[in-house]
Amino acid sequence: MQAIDTVPNPTRLRAFLFDLTIFLAVMFAVRTFHLPGLGFMARALFGSFATLIVASWRMRVRGVTWGDLGFRKPENLMKTLAATGGILAMAIGAVIFFEMIKDPFFPELTADVSDEQAKSKFGDLKGNGWLFFSLLPIFWLESLLEELLDRGFLMNWLEKMFSSTRLATILAVVLQAIIFGFRHSYDLSERSITVGLIGLAMGIGYVAFGRNLWPLILAHGSLNTISMIDRM
Repeated sequence: MQAIDTVPNPTRLRAFLFDLTIFLAVMFAVRTFHLPGLGFMARALFGSFATLIVASWRMRVRGVTWGDLGFRKPENLMKTLAATGGILAMAIGAVIFFEMIKDPFFPELTADVSDEQAKSKFGDLKGNGWLFFSLLPIFWLESLLEELLDRGFLMNWLEKMFSSTRLATILAVVLQAIIFGFRHSYDLSERSITVGLIGLAMGIGYVAFGRNLWPLILAHGSLNTISMIDRM
């Protein structure tokens, strides 16, 4: 990302703030559109692709490619799989820890999505193998898009907006996790915190394992698959 790093700090701040304002505005606004005839997953994909177009546009302006942000071929398959396992373990561990402390420490939180709400979004997966396998590619595609957008674009833009310091990286990891959790629930609820913790694990994994997006994509897709299997 040399093209951006050479910009003086005040100009860099304005440039990245402008990009992030457009990016986040589209990310949140497009989800409020009512698109007749589209189901929940179709609307989610529409929103992700619309936001992807905006991110790609701003990256082109700044001279940055998706490869620069980590969407590139992994150098070592075994290390990639090991990183995937590590990220998956962090995410699941964070969720389990929250499940252990939520009732005594957060009794006022809104409950997670009920089975009936899940059915209205995805259909009744219980005992329905055909529905499960038909939704699986969509879930994996959405996992890929979310990693490109949330860890690839959003986290890097937050980090680079201020500087390339360790503090900026920490802030970027935390802020992208908060945004990731909020846009999945739009309130302070069990779901928003759980998704935010997963986003935090993904952000830490992105930094810790060489800023390659593929371990995150594989871990994210695996988590979504586990969630779907749990509803069968």
